[in-house]
Amino acid sequence: MPAQTLDAFFRSLTKGAPARAYYFHGPEDLLKDEALRAIIDRVLDPSLRDFNLDQHSAGQLDADSLFALCTTLPMMAERRVVVLREVEALKRKPKVRAALLGYLGRPAPDTVLVLIQGSNEESEDKDLSKAAVAVACEPLPEDRVLEWLDRRAKGLGIELPEDAARHLVRAVGGELASLAAELEKLAALPATEPLTVERVGELVGVRHGETVLDWRDAVLEDRTGPAVRLLGPLLDQPGNSGVKLVTLLGTTLIGVGVARSYHDRRLRGKSLDDAVFALIRRNRVYGLMSWGEEKGRWIRWIPGWPAERVTHALRCVLAADRALKGTTISDERGILIDMVLRMATSRLAAA
Repeated sequence: MPAQTLDAFFRSLTKGAPARAYYFHGPEDLLKDEALRAIIDRVLDPSLRDFNLDQHSAGQLDADSLFALCTTLPMMAERRVVVLREVEALKRKPKVRAALLGYLGRPAPDTVLVLIQGSNEESEDKDLSKAAVAVACEPLPEDRVLEWLDRRAKGLGIELPEDAARHLVRAVGGELASLAAELEKLAALPATEPLTVERVGELVGVRHGETVLDWRDAVLEDRTGPAVRLLGPLLDQPGNSGVKLVTLLGTTLIGVGVARSYHDRRLRGKSLDDAVFALIRRNRVYGLMSWGEEKGRWIRWIPGWPAERVTHALRCVLAADRALKGTTISDERGILIDMVLRMATSRLAAA
């Protein structure tokens, strides 16, 4: 069956009858849960939901019980929904997997089978993708995360200003489960308390201007003093590490290097804008700003980052990464300060 994007899945679900089988895979488990809720709401009457909804871990079923689940008739309803989680476990149960694929060859017309693969399994199951409507649940770019955050906040009765929402995303990261947990905390606050950028920063423990992206920007913009000063508070924040910082910086440097190569091939104006935007969209790198904002930064940084300097900076990043992962060195801040200063020296050499 043809694969669908997540957006196409939601559109098709509202416009027509559901498919007989869906296969959700990818790293964003929360998006899978939202898709499942949409299917259940679309297919089942709330008053009859308990009679027509079955959820199981695929690895706990044998071939006969799986077939019985999928072919049981709905009770006083047009369809029933069967959810099989952790379908990747069936790779270790060939008989059950064969029974599932056999059923998918001739699925029951009154059953909607939802197959959910765990986020720990990175590879898509090609057989399931052929036999069911496959929907990849990938990390969202920042602009889409902000849209998701706005819908989620409104559902909890939270009025979250755009600047506060943007800071929350940059402080916590784009992982939807982490953002959902922070929203639950915000929802517990008194309704009369305004959620400003400063207040959100206090609640998540990351002040405005002290995110990993703020540090990345300081390094790329040759603001060496702020880049060094930010390392202390950044490394004190939960979830941050030296490896995370150098990974972000290395990813950005590669992107800026490619953007600079476009510039060196005399792309200018709209042609350069389109080429850099296409580069970001094509690679869908997780953890950056919205594609439009990121594109603007990369293009703005081009003049200060000729190819030779990008190459030198990437060597600095690689050396820092190796030192951070070494077993004998534990001074993350010192390693990162040395990296930032070496990169600043390369600017003077390139000038």
